[in-house]
Amino acid sequence: MSADHLITLPESAGLALSIRAKALLFHDPRSLAVLEQVERVAGSDATVLVVGETGTGKELIARHLHQRSGRTGPFIAVNCGAFSESLIDAELFGHESGAFTGAHQARAGWFEAANGGTLFLDEIGDLPLALQVKLLRVLQERQVVRLGSRRAIPLDVRLVAATNVELHRAVEAQHFRADLYFRLSVATIELPPLRDRPGDILPLARHFIGVFGGKLSLHGTQLSPEARSALLAYAWPGNIRELENVIHYALIVCRDGIVRAGDCRFSPLGFLGAVASPAAPTAPQPAGQSPTPDPLVALERAVDVLMDSRHPQLLSAIEALVVRRGFARCHDNQVQSARLLGVTRNTLRTLLKRHGLLALSTRGEVDEELDVETA
Repeated sequence: MSADHLITLPESAGLALSIRAKALLFHDPRSLAVLEQVERVAGSDATVLVVGETGTGKELIARHLHQRSGRTGPFIAVNCGAFSESLIDAELFGHESGAFTGAHQARAGWFEAANGGTLFLDEIGDLPLALQVKLLRVLQERQVVRLGSRRAIPLDVRLVAATNVELHRAVEAQHFRADLYFRLSVATIELPPLRDRPGDILPLARHFIGVFGGKLSLHGTQLSPEARSALLAYAWPGNIRELENVIHYALIVCRDGIVRAGDCRFSPLGFLGAVASPAAPTAPQPAGQSPTPDPLVALERAVDVLMDSRHPQLLSAIEALVVRRGFARCHDNQVQSARLLGVTRNTLRTLLKRHGLLALSTRGEVDEELDVETA
């Protein structure tokens, strides 16, 4: 396999705890097709929309587009979901001194900072509607006006946006502007989830063994045949990011330089839908459609698999998974989360404390870290 088929994030101490996928490898035929499309698009100035699940490596694709574009300016990555509406307005477009309370001096926005290079806007679907109008104007006119100013500043910026939601459905729900959607999707790159490109799983696992093996002073560590089978059988709901974490943990607990299936700590979520009993009762289905497995039966089978693999602290892990997913599904709102899970708010708060989630919550909302970096 050619080294050109591996993309990694640049080494940086600031990325040590990053939630991003840190490596993207093109070995599976579907991945190679994506890489070919990226190479064709990279040399143009077209705006690119990268679509894919969380953890599939969308930022890595954006960085590769920048590296292949020939642009000499910087690559700047911004998470649109990490800022309040008022803050992202000033950060994205810049502001003049006195434009708002606390603006003691003028400051260039991300568009200006990326001049001559590439601006990557992750989670573009979280951009408020009011800012979508401003972004559309910037893309159309190729210039930006800072808050508190009337002077237009010309731009030469390649925009790459990414989303893990279906923007066309957001357009239908009137949460996203149709004109901006069409402007962003001049070139759309769909990054398939890891489960749909199984040819990448083992090469990526070996890559992470090399990365973490060096940091742990483990050399020559190998995957057992059973571990390889387990990695290929798992659905990887967390994609590359989850694979990285699984391999990291397995290297910490493995013995004799061999990673065994029992060393791989999998989430029950990765077994749902893939292990449902064929004999499970199902609801009536329209003619011509396959029956849908009972999700509780699928969960029961997933728990059986985890018990057979001697998953450490199984009950705590399942409880943490349910609480975390319920909390995230309700956008970190405690009242709605308690209602969804069928518990009182006091019980929910106890569970959130137990699993380290309450410390992140303020009035039912999670304060996300600002997520801006330059390269």
